[in-house]
This record gives sequence, structure tokens and C-alpha cells, in this order.
Amino acid sequence: MMYTSSELGPVPPAAIRTQVTVPLRFPDGYTAVPRVFSFDGLVDGREHIALALGDWERAIDRSLVGGPAPLVRPHSECLTGDVFGSERCDCGPQLREAVERIADAGGILLYLRQEGRGIGLYAKLDAYALQDGGLDTYEANLALGRGEDERDYTVAAQMLTALGVERVALLTNNPDKTAQLERLGIKVEEQVRTRLHLSEANLRYLTAKAGRSAHTLDLPRVD
Repeated sequence: MMYTSSELGPVPPAAIRTQVTVPLRFPDGYTAVPRVFSFDGLVDGREHIALALGDWERAIDRSLVGGPAPLVRPHSECLTGDVFGSERCDCGPQLREAVERIADAGGILLYLRQEGRGIGLYAKLDAYALQDGGLDTYEANLALGRGEDERDYTVAAQMLTALGVERVALLTNNPDKTAQLERLGIKVEEQVRTRLHLSEANLRYLTAKAGRSAHTLDLPRVD
């Protein structure tokens, strides 16, 4: 039976499987050289990875002796946004922003295989079709018989623990990520907002996130 963050008891341990340096170059020319980790023992059996950026080892060491917590972002995979630059969401710009900010501060980006808030790529495209008919992003998931947000961050806690991270400054606008990681034993010292990545195509999407799941987004007022 799959372990979820709502269950009681300690998070099952995971172990580092492989680590390798992977130079990155984004379309705007920005470059970074993270240490990329894979893991054994993740409870959902998926191939999640961690990107350790900047002076990440020093950041973790400092945090273990009471210094500032390393900057960490759990980023859910979004093929359409991260790879193809879709403007229906803000995922691609958030990923680009997170890599630079974490590289500057020293910390970890968790790239989680949770397409479509956990419903998968095909179902996400089905939800897009329903959104084109008038539903918002959460209503569309429910109309498909799925949850508004099916993501579980147990694997994120496993990965952080395997890397020796106990305390984090969490780079996110989503309070559910903070709440789940706290329940899973990761101390969230602060929730650090990402910037607003607004386009004409994603305004309705971002408005739904702010209104229905309390994302901390300073959206413009629409009269």
C-alpha cells in the first residue's frame, strides 16, 4: 500500500542512488551546473530527481548547526510549461526563476514527477479541453473524476532527508506544500514567494489558484 503524507508514523527512508553533474543552459542563455541526484526507496516508485545548486553543501552544513535554512523548491513536472513554454500556466518561468535563485543562495530543487497536479499528462490535456469550455483548472479535474490536487510530498521529504536536509526555506506560493512537509518532519522556517509570472493566457489559471487553494499571488484587480 502506498504511503501518503496523511498517514501517521515516520517517513520511510530513501537512499541516494546516483549523483552526477549536469550543466544546464536555459533558452535565455542562463547557465547553471547542478549536482543531480536520483534515489532508491521512494514510496511512489517514480523517478524523481534533486538538483543541488550553488554552494549547497555549505548551505546544508550551516543549517545543521543553527544557521539559515537552505532554499528549497519542490517543483512539479510540467511538460507543456517546462519544455514547450506553454503560457497556460506559470510553471516554466517558475522553474527558470527557481534554478537561478537557488543557485545564488545554495540549496535544492526537487523535480517531482507530478504532471497536472498529480493526474498525469493525458488527463491534464483532457482538463485543458474542459477549461476551454468554461471550467477552471480545479473544476476540470473534478469533472474528470479526479482530485483538485492529487500531489503528495512524501517523496520530497524522503529526498531531503536522504540529502541531510532537516530545515528549509521553501520557495513556493502554495501553502499545501508547506503544510505537508511540516507533517512529514521537514521544518519549514519560512515560505518564500516566487515572483508573479503573469500572461494573458494564464490569468484565469492563476486567479483560480489564488482563490481556491490560497496561493500567495498578488494578482491585478479586474473591475
